[in-house]
Amino acid sequence: MRKLILILIVAVTISCASKGDFSKKQEQNQQIVEQYFEYFNNHNWQGMAEMYIEIAEFKDPSIGEGIVEMTRAEMIAKYSALNEIFPDLHDKIVQTYPSGEKNIVVEFVSSGTAPDNSKFELPICTIFTIENGKITKDFSYFDNFE
Repeated sequence: MRKLILILIVAVTISCASKGDFSKKQEQNQQIVEQYFEYFNNHNWQGMAEMYIEIAEFKDPSIGEGIVEMTRAEMIAKYSALNEIFPDLHDKIVQTYPSGEKNIVVEFVSSGTAPDNSKFELPICTIFTIENGKITKDFSYFDNFE
């Protein structure tokens, strides 16, 4: 009987520790996403790119169909060019949704003003995959119809 109670105590302790680790990873992912959007909104493309592994996977209607691999240098070039068109480029987080230990879904609205003074607001949903503190996948979904 004592062995059974001891086994149950150990099992509960391990289970609680695992849930604590899981919550800690979700909290770390949340902090990474918040830092990402801070870099984005400050147009710190170098800092943002360094949050990714050297070659990350992207799904983004603006860069092609399917999964596209991009280096950090390519990311900096992409966002620098976008920032030239929209100097006041800004993302506002609507909600974040943790999903497991590696993923966090972010619902946000991107906005800016073009050189002709036309403004845009674009709702976007991005699934970030984060491993070892770095973004490995960035899968974005938005209406790309013109």
